[in-house]
Amino acid sequence: MTEPFFYQRLMSIFGEIGLVWTQEKETASPLVRRIFLPGGQADMKARIGEAFPGAVGRAHAAVGGIIDRIERYLEGDAVEFSLDCLDIGACGAFQQSVLRLEFQIPRGKVSTYGALADRLGHPRAARAVGTALARNPFPIVIPCHRAIRADRTLGGFVGGLKMKRALLEMEGVGFDRRNRVQESHFWS
Repeated sequence: MTEPFFYQRLMSIFGEIGLVWTQEKETASPLVRRIFLPGGQADMKARIGEAFPGAVGRAHAAVGGIIDRIERYLEGDAVEFSLDCLDIGACGAFQQSVLRLEFQIPRGKVSTYGALADRLGHPRAARAVGTALARNPFPIVIPCHRAIRADRTLGGFVGGLKMKRALLEMEGVGFDRRNRVQESHFWS
């Protein structure tokens, strides 16, 4: 038997966002399995249906709380997120370690893919860190937009570079005239 998936959608200044979640029992807390950012050719409902066939639109108070925090974050509020609401166990061990480390980068700070690899004890794994973040199923909650290239340029982001820069600027990250992140915003 496949586990049931549910989804909720919300509108943001960037476009529609979707949250897919699962719940083992009616009495259990829901766990977010994936957050979809705006983008792509298909509408959000179609994107969710393609990745999670049979997912049902359904509201849940706990998921509504997560949505509320995401909305407030996207409006510029300094919001605290928790990993407790995420089904991070659905990720592989290396990706979990990358996501947990990325989650620690504070608002208004950035790190490079290489620096994250160093912190993980894998100094030659910058590309693997970038791949793990590119596949981050929980953008915004796990702020993969806070990872940049070694040359201080943005790199990639599932929501697009315009959104990545807007999120960083909203957090107070500054850029120089060459569109590189100012060194004063690096997480140490």
